[in-house]
Amino acid sequence: MKRHDVVVVGGGPAGLAVAIAAAQRGLDTVVLERSSTPVDKACGEGLMPSGLAALERLGALAHLDRRESSPFVGIRYVQEDGTTAEGKLPAPGGLGVRRLALSTALVTRAREVGVDLREYSQVVAHQRTDEGVMLETPTGAVQARFLVAADGLASPLRRAEGLDVALDGPRRFGLRRHFRCVPWTPYVEVHFASGVEAYVTPAGAERVGIAFLWEAGTVAERVGFEALLAHFPRLAEKLAGVEPDSQVRGAGPLARVARTRVADRFALVGDAAGYVDAVTGEGLTLAFACAESLGALLPDALAKGAGRDTLMPYERTFQRVFRKYSWTTHGLLMLARRPRLRRPVVRLLGHSPWLFERILAAVVT
Repeated sequence: MKRHDVVVVGGGPAGLAVAIAAAQRGLDTVVLERSSTPVDKACGEGLMPSGLAALERLGALAHLDRRESSPFVGIRYVQEDGTTAEGKLPAPGGLGVRRLALSTALVTRAREVGVDLREYSQVVAHQRTDEGVMLETPTGAVQARFLVAADGLASPLRRAEGLDVALDGPRRFGLRRHFRCVPWTPYVEVHFASGVEAYVTPAGAERVGIAFLWEAGTVAERVGFEALLAHFPRLAEKLAGVEPDSQVRGAGPLARVARTRVADRFALVGDAAGYVDAVTGEGLTLAFACAESLGALLPDALAKGAGRDTLMPYERTFQRVFRKYSWTTHGLLMLARRPRLRRPVVRLLGHSPWLFERILAAVVT
């Protein structure tokens, strides 16, 4: 049986990014995806400046269908009474991109650099061997020297490795749908209402993505897209009569924690490695940063046996980038949950766009 250098479980953006990074360094890499590619899922679909730079370094940006994306210059907060605050991102700004188009670009680049991408390959079990790992799939076993789990929020591999951490506290959920219309603003808009936020992202020349995030128990028990949209009359008015451009997709609970990202011949990447919330739109950027870090480390780690100690530079990188994301996210969630505090803060930012822009620059760079 052929033994690969790296096997990646999960063919979403995080898994494809680490596969590309590994293959770029000469490692024989295979990706196992349980469904067909490109993989779609509920996603805010915004790439911050550093995420765009990572996508370019991976060589995938050149394959992106620009008709399926739209640049945005910054972030705009919109409150219940119509007051707003907006700040521009550092150059070159961000990019709203349909998740399917992003996945297609990454799939194309992965195949270009020699990644063996196998669709409909559900992993049913895995075990360590003297020479690496063995994975069982319905179509046969796969051997590799190293296993990367990029299998999403619920990550069966994280759980099987005993790295899952049970969380208490509020649970957050998300719903996303696209609409066929020309984006009305070059900003990503964050609309606030009691117990729920709406995120509007330009995702094509004639497409906007609308995502709702809410906390269990803060809105009606029977949650649907139209019911959530009703919390935002101004947004509902803009979308009146506009044709939907995708099916509703959901995700959650969003918060996930792993005890650690690394073990012997094993690493977690993307949402499987840990997640707080989509409120800041940094999920893809964080995934690409960690994928690059792990890919750069793997050749040397494999030469040394890929024990946990050789993977600690990746763990430290994850903790560094995740810490800033986590602090920012918890801060914004705290404001979202406390309208009496949030309203004057957003008004202040609205009167002081320079302050908002300094905060954005600190967060996304």
